[in-house]
Amino acid sequence: MQKKVIVACGSGIATSHMVAKKIQKLLDARGVDADVRAVEMSAVDDALADAAAFVPVVNTEETYDTPTFSGVAFLTGINQEEELDRLVATLS
Repeated sequence: MQKKVIVACGSGIATSHMVAKKIQKLLDARGVDADVRAVEMSAVDDALADAAAFVPVVNTEETYDTPTFSGVAFLTGINQEEELDRLVATLS
């Protein structure tokens, strides 16, 4: 069964879509079956209802029950491998 990964930024238009595509490509390369979706922060609560992981690209002071990963790592590439390893472990 495909696990859902939610990527969110302020507007859910450019940055989150770019990061979502990158994460999808990285997960595909590792053989991880996941559905990576981009949303705006205002839609996060509903989107996380059945999600396995959350990747915010913006700083948020909220805490979520869903395992959360650094979207900035995927945006900049800094610490990306560490976050990807954690994400893969969570989805496996």
